Amino acid sequence: MIRWIAVALLAGATLAHAQTSSPAKKELVAKVLQLQQPGIDNLARQIAERPVLQLMQQANAVLQTQVAADKREAIAKSIDADAKKFIDEAVPVIRERAIKLAPTTVGAVMEEKFSEDELKQLIAWLESPVNKKYQQLGPEMQNSMVQKLMNEAAPLLDPKLQALQQKMRATFGLPADGAKATKPAASAPRPAPKPASK
Repeated sequence: MIRWIAVALLAGATLAHAQTSSPAKKELVAKVLQLQQPGIDNLARQIAERPVLQLMQQANAVLQTQVAADKREAIAKSIDADAKKFIDEAVPVIRERAIKLAPTTVGAVMEEKFSEDELKQLIAWLESPVNKKYQQLGPEMQNSMVQKLMNEAAPLLDPKLQALQQKMRATFGLPADGAKATKPAASAPRPAPKPASK
């Protein structure tokens, strides 16, 4: 009996919520979702690419360690072609599902959390020339930051990454990566110093 009362209350609350959302508000939410279509497309591509990138990293490790050097290039090209084919097939499927889900997920949150006035302001911003310019410059700004960040972070993180790699090799019982190269280099004669120029 209590379960039926809870279901009835929940249904009543859902109906009350549905009644508070006007057709005008639903149209505004639909407009926002339409304006966000490029973001949905980008999300679909990221979702499709993420597992493929992980597989490609694993494949590259196998390629470098378990495939003869003369066969690597041909196998790498074949793997790249298969990965591209998967992404090309997966993106439209994910995009289609995302478009269908957007009104009941993102749209439902917007209907609940935004007023009609706020939705109008959001649409005005999304359609504004300033926002369009900002969106167009987004990749350029992001690439610039990523390059700078990598240049500045690499010297700080590379030694730690190398230490982690050496520790992993030791955990697997493999020789340290430069162990073979370090011994001969230490015993090799040093080149004679160059005479100072006058």
